[in-house]
Amino acid sequence: MRKDKKQVIGDEIGDDQIKLFLDFEPVDATSPSLHKLIKAYRGLRIDDFERFLGFFKDAGLDLDGKDEHGQTFVELIKDQRNAAEYIELIDNARG
Repeated sequence: MRKDKKQVIGDEIGDDQIKLFLDFEPVDATSPSLHKLIKAYRGLRIDDFERFLGFFKDAGLDLDGKDEHGQTFVELIKDQRNAAEYIELIDNARG
């Protein structure tokens, strides 16, 4: 595959499917906002996660929600392999 072409795995998903990640609710002391971010991070490709962030912000949710240990989404993922891309998206979403 040429370097300027991105490999797409799986079918494209629509906005309604992405918005379903806004429906997840935590079962512990994690903030609902953080829980939704984590679910989307685990379930969406980077391009879809970027679209999700637009819906997330439109819903008035908090990009800095914390878990029961006081950690934010960025703090939870910062040591993972592809974290830099997601952290950049979060920073961009903050404006």
